[in-house]
Amino acid sequence: MKTIGILTSGGDAPGMNAAIRAVVRTGIFNKMKVMAVKQGYNGLINGDIDEMNLSSVADIIHRGGTIIRTARSEEFMTEKGLKKALNVIDVFGIDGLIILGGDGSFRGAQTLNERGIACVGIPCTIDNDMGYTDYTIGFFTAVETVVDAISKIRDTSASHGRANIIEVMGRRCGDIALYSGMAGGAESIIVPEEELDVDKVCKRLIQGRNRGKLHSIIILAEGVGNAYELSKSIEEKTDIETRVTILGHIQRGGTPTAFDRIVASRMGFKAVELLMEGKSGVAVGIKENKIYSIPLEEALNVEKAFDEKMFDIARVLSI
Repeated sequence: MKTIGILTSGGDAPGMNAAIRAVVRTGIFNKMKVMAVKQGYNGLINGDIDEMNLSSVADIIHRGGTIIRTARSEEFMTEKGLKKALNVIDVFGIDGLIILGGDGSFRGAQTLNERGIACVGIPCTIDNDMGYTDYTIGFFTAVETVVDAISKIRDTSASHGRANIIEVMGRRCGDIALYSGMAGGAESIIVPEEELDVDKVCKRLIQGRNRGKLHSIIILAEGVGNAYELSKSIEEKTDIETRVTILGHIQRGGTPTAFDRIVASRMGFKAVELLMEGKSGVAVGIKENKIYSIPLEEALNVEKAFDEKMFDIARVLSI
C-alpha cells in the first residue's frame, strides 16, 4: 500500500476534519503518499485530486465541515460515472481509499470494492443512524448544538410563558431528539420510532402550567409531523401560546466536541492500519469504546436499534 486516497461524501459532519488529519498523518508516518479527493465521488470522477502533506492538515482538528469539501454524486451511481472513477484511480495510482460519510457513501465504497478497489469506510453523519456502530462522528457535536439552542429558547419562553417546539434533524432516526431532549430537560420528545400522541403532549403542558411552570420545551424530530400544524393543534387544545424553532443546518456546523475529535482520530488511524494489513471492504466503528471493523455489506444491513430504555427514562424525568 503505497498511495491511499481519502474522500468525504454526502452530508458534512463535525469531526470529519479530525478524521482527515488522522488519516493523512498516519499515512505519512508509515511512508505512504496520501491523496485528497475533492468534493466526494464527483472529485473521483473528475480527477480533482491533490497530494496532502503534514501542513495540509495543520490546525484543522477543531474546525467543523470538511476541508476537502463534499457532495452527492448522481453520476457516480451510473456505469459510465463508475468507469470514469476507476480510470482516475488507476491514473493516480491509488492503492486504497478511505471514505467518510453515511450509508450512501458506504454503498459507493462497496461498489468500488466489488470492482477491486480496496476501501475502508468511516461513519460520519450527525443523525447517528448507522446500526453497526454505537456512535457516528458528528453526532455528539450536533447534540451539543441543540442543547445550547434549548437553553437560549428556554430563557425567552419563560419570559413570555410560552411553549416552544424545537425541530431537529433525524428524519429516520430520533437519536438527536432523544439525547438533546434528555440533556435539555424537554417536557416532550417526539421521534419517528414512537407513535405521536398529541393529547399526551398537551396533557404534560397542562400539568406543567397547573403547577406554575412558566415554559415548556418540545423536541420534534423532522419528518414525524409538521411543526406548525402541531403548534396550532397544541394551542387549540391547551390555550398555551406555542412557538416553533427549526434549527436546520446549524446542527451540522460548529467546532466538534472533544469526544468527536477523539473518536474521529481513533477511527482515522484504524482505517489506515486496516489498509496496511491488506483489509478491504470494511467499515470502522466503535462498540463499548473499542474501535473495530466489520464488512461493509454487514455494516449496511445492521438495523439501527432505538434506545427504548433511554426514551422511557426521559419520559419519567420530564413529569
